Amino acid sequence: MNDSHHLLMLLIGGGLILLISWLPMLLKRVPLSLPIICVAIGYGVSFTPVLNIASTADPATTHTAEVLSEAVMLLALMGAGLRIDRKFGWRAWGTPWRLLLVAMPITMILVFAAAHWGLGLAVPAALLLSAALAPTDPVLAGDVQTGPPGKGDDGETRFGLTAEAGFNDGFAFPFILLAMGFHAGTVNWWHWLGIEFAGEILIGIAVGLILGKLMGWAMFRLPRLKLSDTGDGLVAIGATFLCYAAAMLIHGNGFVAVFVSALAIRSARPEDEFHAQMAGFTNQIERVLVMLVLVLFGWTLGHGLLASLTWRGGALAVALLLLFRPLACWIAFIGSSAPRTAKLLMGVFGIRGIGTIYYLLYAIRRGGFSEREQLWAVAGTAILASIIAHGIVSTPLMVYADRLRKRHGGKPGHLEYETHASS
Repeated sequence: MNDSHHLLMLLIGGGLILLISWLPMLLKRVPLSLPIICVAIGYGVSFTPVLNIASTADPATTHTAEVLSEAVMLLALMGAGLRIDRKFGWRAWGTPWRLLLVAMPITMILVFAAAHWGLGLAVPAALLLSAALAPTDPVLAGDVQTGPPGKGDDGETRFGLTAEAGFNDGFAFPFILLAMGFHAGTVNWWHWLGIEFAGEILIGIAVGLILGKLMGWAMFRLPRLKLSDTGDGLVAIGATFLCYAAAMLIHGNGFVAVFVSALAIRSARPEDEFHAQMAGFTNQIERVLVMLVLVLFGWTLGHGLLASLTWRGGALAVALLLLFRPLACWIAFIGSSAPRTAKLLMGVFGIRGIGTIYYLLYAIRRGGFSEREQLWAVAGTAILASIIAHGIVSTPLMVYADRLRKRHGGKPGHLEYETHASS
């Protein structure tokens, strides 16, 4: 890389970072989102020599993209956990449990059926696509999630989507491993169910709970040396990576561990302002990395990511957002006392994004999959459609929902529906 190109990259990078700091104010009342702008920038850059990536099939390139998307997901999970003000409880958390344990499996089944019998994908590829597309993204769903710590859960819609996004990445990952096992012809059902699914999730919960409690003690209760006294939000980044690595080293589910640790940290001195400092710093780092991932995603669109897309693949991607997710949520909330508006909005905001990118990179880099072009085309279409559609409707719909909540007695910083939260 010559000096002029290096300086040009620094110029563009600095401008983009300033842009992501300034644009949220400009887009606050406009039906556009920062992700849309980033993807558009990446797409435009793809027709210039400014961003020169050797090949999206190059192992070094895919490994870098995988690590980058993984880091974004981890920071988003920590940020989501730190922002949840509602005390953990099986009944108080009824909404995310329905989304996680009913809506997500139904979505997976519908995507699998459409991919296998509609697109003709082999069982391993169809399972991989369903597992990658089923979870709600914890990164790009930030606009419809809860606000900063200490401000309340902002209503059932925001709380439900935040808690769902925090858990569902960890619950989807075992199915990625199952798809890889099918592809390699090495599936052992008892090993997968007992170890890769139940075992790793339980280990992740245990590691997250133990380390989260220990870090909460070190942050808020350690005599004379409390980490909260530093006022350094960087503590949250260290806690994120430490917890993830610790869980993975003992074969636990790292995504679950990070989110559970964030909830455990949040429960320690919940009134302390240091929670807001950690969440704010995590969000800043996450936004920079998200910008980079989305610019690269836009660049791949300009370089033929959707070249293998068929009308059936496009229909599947659209059906995921407009049919499968709303239908799955409708079934999940049968018998629920959650407000009708909240149930409708949670069905609308089945946002797909960075998590899907990570899952496909992880599986395809290790397992091959001859259908990778078709997988990327369908997943890329779903991500692009989600970024555009949700980026346009999220602001007006959530403004409407917040106004409706206030009109019916809900106040920012308090539980929107106390009867539901305590039932």
